[in-house]
Amino acid sequence: MRALLGRSRPRRPDLDRLFALPSAAVTLRAVTGLVPTGTASVAFRAAEGQAFATLQREITELLAAGGGPQVEVRRDSYGYTWLVVHAAEDHGLTGLVTDLHAVNSGLESAGFGSSLLCSLVVFAAPDGRRLALVYLYKRGTFYPFAPQGEHGRHTALEFQVGAALEGEVAVEPDRSRWFPVYGAPGLL
Repeated sequence: MRALLGRSRPRRPDLDRLFALPSAAVTLRAVTGLVPTGTASVAFRAAEGQAFATLQREITELLAAGGGPQVEVRRDSYGYTWLVVHAAEDHGLTGLVTDLHAVNSGLESAGFGSSLLCSLVVFAAPDGRRLALVYLYKRGTFYPFAPQGEHGRHTALEFQVGAALEGEVAVEPDRSRWFPVYGAPGLL
């Protein structure tokens, strides 16, 4: 029936795709000079109730246990909650990606997968430009977002990064889905 109506089946989230980011970071550094900043985050719409609050607290405590990364919770003006992970230099991008995977998996396995919006890892250039590689949870794809000023985008850099990462990560083919995430943690 979907084929008759011209609808495609939505991609299933594949959180293991996050583990392609460390090798993609090598390509990013070679092509653009961008390097990971040690900041990553997961955006989700927080559910009401004690069960969700307890789960959020448990995930935060789990990540911070044993001298792990610094974790903070932020809320944005759109009603989303951001669980922000600030890793120490020795934690590395692989550790940061593992932390992102744990947050997403924890929320998904507790039945809150439909609340997940995206995850992002922040990169910076020597000249101060920032870029996030954004993972769209519901699409299972990545796209680059490079803010320029308060509400502008550095689209040339986004297209350059998107082209450079083809074959490294599942780049979102529909550029209309490359949504701006202005004010996302770590991009300011």
